[in-house]
Amino acid sequence: MEQSRSSDAYFDELFPPDAELVRVNEAIKAAGMPEISVAPGYGRLLTMLVKVSGASKALEIGALGGYSGICLARGLPESGKLVSLELRADYAAVAEANVCAAGYGALTEYRIGDAIRSLADLAGEGATFDFFFIDADKENYPNYLEACIRLANPGAIIAADNTLLRGRTLDPAKQGPSVLAVREFNRRIANDPRLLGVHLPSYDGLAIARVSG
Repeated sequence: MEQSRSSDAYFDELFPPDAELVRVNEAIKAAGMPEISVAPGYGRLLTMLVKVSGASKALEIGALGGYSGICLARGLPESGKLVSLELRADYAAVAEANVCAAGYGALTEYRIGDAIRSLADLAGEGATFDFFFIDADKENYPNYLEACIRLANPGAIIAADNTLLRGRTLDPAKQGPSVLAVREFNRRIANDPRLLGVHLPSYDGLAIARVSG
């Protein structure tokens, strides 16, 4: 694990500081929010995946302070759309302020409340998306995956953070509900016939899958 952290830091240091994202992290800290945004390298990867996939409509589950929202929006075209689901209104307010300050406010819509309910509402509205990023409560990861597949356009990309849970998913002694849910999620990424999936072991783990079609 120590070697992995060192390699992550080595590659991160090759890139110049991202002033916009540094500002977001400072705003998150100032607001007393948990400092658990997506890792810098995975933030860059999200931007690249959105861009190279040609996605125009993205959905994120878990806004926190807007770090991942900015990374996703950076990959979208000017006519693109990002829908961000966040349980807490105070977190969504911080995220929206940060995303607007970065120049992506016109692209972004926030929906506040239970994400499962918001996902059902989106399905009822006939919404579909080209790209998904899951970074919210871990016990619902399998449910979020299924909802994303239902909302996916053919060929859509699904990414999810924290699939290692700081090593807990690797430890057979850990049997808590979050660990069990993420293990099930990880198995589905690898085995669901509707998905072409891969797991990345850097930072705290990232799953990426392409929906068949």
